[in-house]
Amino acid sequence: MLRHVWWVPLALAAAGACGKGAQHARTAVFASGADLRTVNPLVTVHPLAKQVERYVLLTTLARYDASLVPQPYLARAWRWSDDHRALTFALVTDAVWTDGLPTVARDVAWTLNAARDSATGYPRLDDLSAIAFVSDLNDSTVVVRFAVSQAAFPDVLTDLAILPAHLLDSVPHERLRQAGWNEHPVSNGPFRFVQHEPNRRWVFEANRDFPQSLGGPPRLERFVVAVVDEPTTKLAALVSGEVDFAGIQPAHAGFVEGKPHLAVVAYPMLTPYAVVFNKRGPPFDDPKVRRAVSLAVNRQEIVDGYLYGFGAPAFGPVPPDLAAGLGLKATPAFATNVDSAHALLGGRGVKFELLTVGSGEAPLEQMVQAQLARAGFDVAIRQVELSAFLDRVYSPRPDFQAALVGIPGDLGLGYLRTLARITGVRAGADAAATMRVLRDSVPAAFLYYARGVQGMNRRMKGVQMDLRGELPTVVHWWTEQ
Repeated sequence: MLRHVWWVPLALAAAGACGKGAQHARTAVFASGADLRTVNPLVTVHPLAKQVERYVLLTTLARYDASLVPQPYLARAWRWSDDHRALTFALVTDAVWTDGLPTVARDVAWTLNAARDSATGYPRLDDLSAIAFVSDLNDSTVVVRFAVSQAAFPDVLTDLAILPAHLLDSVPHERLRQAGWNEHPVSNGPFRFVQHEPNRRWVFEANRDFPQSLGGPPRLERFVVAVVDEPTTKLAALVSGEVDFAGIQPAHAGFVEGKPHLAVVAYPMLTPYAVVFNKRGPPFDDPKVRRAVSLAVNRQEIVDGYLYGFGAPAFGPVPPDLAAGLGLKATPAFATNVDSAHALLGGRGVKFELLTVGSGEAPLEQMVQAQLARAGFDVAIRQVELSAFLDRVYSPRPDFQAALVGIPGDLGLGYLRTLARITGVRAGADAAATMRVLRDSVPAAFLYYARGVQGMNRRMKGVQMDLRGELPTVVHWWTEQ
């Protein structure tokens, strides 16, 4: 029996639909497994919420193109100083907040400086550690100065969306999670906020004043995020036409492809999946136990039996091709060895709780549980809702023994420091050093590098999903009735 079907009429109301499902011209309904909670980029952890900030509601200084090269966006141009210790941005001059005020350099400086304050809780704080100060020279010029010379454009500046300083600068940084702006965001992106019903939906409508210098207004009239926490309900809503996009389990890809009105969109993701250990306490304060888990899991079995080929075995946090492209040494592959795992445990049984997201059958978790049982582990699966999971794993005081985590990556590899922090490992001075620390200390048993698998209604056109995520081309989406 399907559960939580009450969300469906809410999604339809948001879309203004008449007739069957979400079939309303120029509206896209995108299913999310959990509420976005907030669209404040200074405090966001939810991966889809971060995309909504970058591509729907707000603007970033720069953004990646399909070739993953940073391109101008809110910053129409930038230049480095000769010593690469200062980066000067020239901003577009016609970006306007939805309350009518212009977007100016002060907004950029305030956002970056708020993110640099540890009291704010910006998840990528470490990626801003090289910044010495940020200043706005005039309304359209921002200078970012670094303590040391920088080798490349900072990836974090393609990720952190800019906020309106005139509405938030009076809020203490430690209270930005409770700011009134979070409930009714004033924005400057291609869509504007309409409504949020907690745990039900977010509704955005086209910003018809979005300037041509930033790409012009979107082709859609509305973009709706509908919260659907059950995979079976999500699949049923996709098939019935109640939603246009839904992440699906690889096992359901063939079923979806068999529906004439649906298509499967598979795309690469920089999201390594792993059993992450909290090495601050037992049993994972013992490196032998951590290594035993890593030796006992059968990655190829997971890729074949759970992912149906939509992924590749992972032995470290960075895919080998990406590591090679960045001039880094990837973690070498190794074979599953249950006997060696047994030997590391010294014949003792080890119990632990595996924290994970969901409330259903948990096939991946059960597969990992069965694999580890062969080596002498007694694993209890603990399923929680996504928001609770994020709170327990990413909080300043992580509250878990082991967690099954899909680690959202970034091309600047800032996520390596995040992984080090949540597991209790001291990160290195740079990405290469941090990779060595992660390889040697084994703070996680990496399982696979995922490919995204979305079911899509064929009426949606102009859709491209890639390493940037699901929404980088949302302004170009359009519907066919």
